This record gives sequence, structure tokens and C-alpha cells, in this order.
Amino acid sequence: MAFLIVLALVALLVIVTLIKSVRVVQQQTVGIVERFGKFKTGLQPGLNLLTPFIDKVRYTIDMREQVVAFPPQGVITEDNLMVSIDSVIYFQVNDPVRATYEISNYIQAIEQLTMTTLRNIIGGMDLEQTLTSREEINEKLRYVLDEATGKWGIRVNRVELRSIDPPPSIQDSMEKQMRADRDKRAAILTAEGMRQSAVLSAEGQKQSAILTAEGDKQSRILRAEAERQARILKAQGEAQAITTVFNAIHAGKPDQGLLAYQYLQMLPSIAQGDANKLWIVPSEIGDALKGLGSAVGQVAGIAQKAEGDWHAPELSNGEVAELDTAAAPAAVAEADNAVREAIAAAENAAVGNRGQIPTTPTTAPAPGQEPPAVEPPQR
Repeated sequence: MAFLIVLALVALLVIVTLIKSVRVVQQQTVGIVERFGKFKTGLQPGLNLLTPFIDKVRYTIDMREQVVAFPPQGVITEDNLMVSIDSVIYFQVNDPVRATYEISNYIQAIEQLTMTTLRNIIGGMDLEQTLTSREEINEKLRYVLDEATGKWGIRVNRVELRSIDPPPSIQDSMEKQMRADRDKRAAILTAEGMRQSAVLSAEGQKQSAILTAEGDKQSRILRAEAERQARILKAQGEAQAITTVFNAIHAGKPDQGLLAYQYLQMLPSIAQGDANKLWIVPSEIGDALKGLGSAVGQVAGIAQKAEGDWHAPELSNGEVAELDTAAAPAAVAEADNAVREAIAAAENAAVGNRGQIPTTPTTAPAPGQEPPAVEPPQR
């Protein structure tokens, strides 16, 4: 029975010895081995053998990059404002032996160093710079921490400020200021928009007025040009018509009888009408009647025969009208009869209107004799 107990104790001792002699280390982990309280070696990842009951794994150091978030810290700015800043540190252990024996608690040491360094950096900035210079603060803090932790076998890779919180009263004032700035920018933008709109509208009205004036100018010029051309053409037409009539009259070679006939032919038209209460017979009617009674008679101021080199007007078919000289005597006799009838009609009209002009016989005189003289009526 005692043998079995001894055998069991030996087996237990062997098992404990094996356990103490074999140590498995995880990847990216280093074990710090001490022998009688003194650093002996560092265990690398994998299976490691130790001297049982003599070597002891004192620390296990994680060699991976670690992230540590520190609680918010109150920091006073240069303009005496308290701000709360919380930060995040990214670091990695390079030398596990130094990280074990150079500093008792490197996490706590990094936290305290971060807090003091932040106070030094923020103390040289005002609130506005603190809120707008995060990148600068991160770089300065990382440089100071990396320099201080280098002797501990730790490398600080990155430092980030998660938040910078000013006091509530300052936050409210900042919000009001930002809101006022936004309102100001909005008002400025609105005014700029209205100004641009007014300028564009004025430019449009200016261009429209210019184009309208140009169009009116061109229209007036064209109308004036058209009116000028119309007047020129009308004047040319009237001149041509007058020239044509003048040439036609002179080409027909009018004599005294024709002119006197035309003169007396208008007298009945003058005497006609119910509104004519008074009709005055011109004193020259006697001379006109004398000229009508004889083809050889002459009234002062009227040529006996028309003379001159006049051309007859062209007809519509391009031919020139010719006078029939063979029928001249018959035409003269017919003209004399027409004149006599016109004289009789004029006298009758005068008697009918006033009742003071005596009736003159209209007996045609013999050819070659002068017609009797007609006394002018009493005025």
C-alpha cells in the first residue's frame, strides 16, 4: 500500500515537472523568463522547454500594435477656456525586455504622458486654433510620445483626438455665431443674386431698346426712302403727263377759234345751279364772241395761228397721231356752229338766272360774214 502511494507521488511529480518544463507561446507573443528573479531569456512563439522549478515565465508581452483610448481630459486653452479632450493612442512594443523592466506600467505611463503633453500643446493655442488645428496637435503629440517611449521599447505609431468639447456656454455662443455667419452669407448671396438679376435685366432692356431703336431707325429710313421714290416717280409721271399734254396741244396747232370756244363752253356750267343768285358776264365776252364769229378775227393776247415745231404724242401702239388737213374747212364750220350754240345757251342761262340779259337771235350768218356784236349785260 505504501508502495502505491509513493508511486503515485512520483507520477504526480513527473507530471508537474513536465508541465513546468514545457511552455507553448502564441504567435506575436514573447514570454519573459526569469531564473531566481533575474531575467534569463525570452520565449519565442511555439514550443519552449524550461528548467522546472528554476525558470519562471514572469510576463507575456503582446507584440502586436495596440490601441488604447484615454478618457476625456480637461485642458485650459490660452484664452482661459476649459475644453475636454479625449484621445486614442496606437502603439507597438518593439523590445519586450525593456518594456518589462524599464517601466512598471507602460499603459499608465503613456496615458499620463499624453495628458501632460496635451496640456502643454493646448495651453499655447486659443479656442479657435484648438478647434481647427487637430492635425497639428496630433503630430506634435505623436512626436513627444514617440520620443519619450522610445527608451521603454515602445513605438507610438499614431495619435488621434477623438473630440474637443468646449463648455456648453461656449458651444451655445459658437452656434449663435455660426448661425449669424450663415444668415449673413445667405443675405449676401441673396443680395448678389438680386444685383446680378437686376444687372442682367437692365442689360436685356438696354439691348432690347437698342434693337428697337435700330429697327425703328431702319423702318423710318426705308419709309422715307420709299416716300422719296414715290414722290420722285409721281413728279416724273406728272412731268411726263404735262409734257405729253403740252406737246399734244401744240402738235394740234390750236388757233384763236378753238381757245375762244373753250372759253365760252364753260359759261353755261358757271350759270347752272340753284344756288347761283348772281351771275356776272365778263366784259371780255364781246371780244370773245367777235373772235368766234370770224375765223380771221383776233382777240388781244391770242395768236391767230399756232406756230412752232411740236410733235404729236405717241399712241399706245407706238404710232404718232396725224392731223387731217383735208377736212379742215368742214371742221371749222362745225366748230362755228358749236360756238353759236354755246353762246345761245350762255345767254339763255343768264336770262333764266337774272332776267336782265336780252335774248340774242342765234341765226347763223353767212359764211365770210362777222356775227353781230353782243352787248355786255348790265352789272
